[in-house]
Amino acid sequence: MSTVYDCSEPSNRAAGLAAAAGAVRSGRLVVLPTDTVYGIGCDAFDAEAVRSLLDAKGRGPDMPVPVLVGSWTTIDGLVLSVPRQARALIEAFWPGGLSIVLPHAPSLAWDLGQTRGTVMLRMPLHPVALELLRDVGPMAVSSANRTGHAPAASAQEARDQLGDAVPVYLDGGLSGENIASTIVDLTGPDALILREGAVSKEEVNEVLGIEVDVAR
Repeated sequence: MSTVYDCSEPSNRAAGLAAAAGAVRSGRLVVLPTDTVYGIGCDAFDAEAVRSLLDAKGRGPDMPVPVLVGSWTTIDGLVLSVPRQARALIEAFWPGGLSIVLPHAPSLAWDLGQTRGTVMLRMPLHPVALELLRDVGPMAVSSANRTGHAPAASAQEARDQLGDAVPVYLDGGLSGENIASTIVDLTGPDALILREGAVSKEEVNEVLGIEVDVAR
């Protein structure tokens, strides 16, 4: 049985965040609002919970789950190194609609899918998401929808698709423009935009001071 918490009301928000934190710590799933689309998330370091997340979406490990963080500094413990280009993008667009792909720290005991030694990281610009992330730490978070269906722009849309596979839904109202984050891959010799979304190619170019290609 799932419960939806209306985070526009202070007492419900507090109860919802407490329930969500408890769910994450016990290896269960939560749906949370972000500044792009609603996400389905769990403890990034709980491999069984990540498998449950993929099962709920009807998706396999061939599409790895991104990781959301609650602060700039969290990234330092998750990746092999933070190059100058990553720092520039973080300072310009975090929190916000930009995801960065970097080699993850080899010491980390996590299983996010077939990542080939990389991790996609983002800090969302949403107060409910940030409060939860700062409480429980990095979360594996994917769009809150069944694979092949449209990403959810509201908690109800997410619940219609995911149902009781998720015990806690945090309702933060309608998401923004319902547009996915832009993804910049910094694992190779040159920066590469894997997906253009909330942050434009031109904005990325301006921050990095170079012309960044878009993957075809």
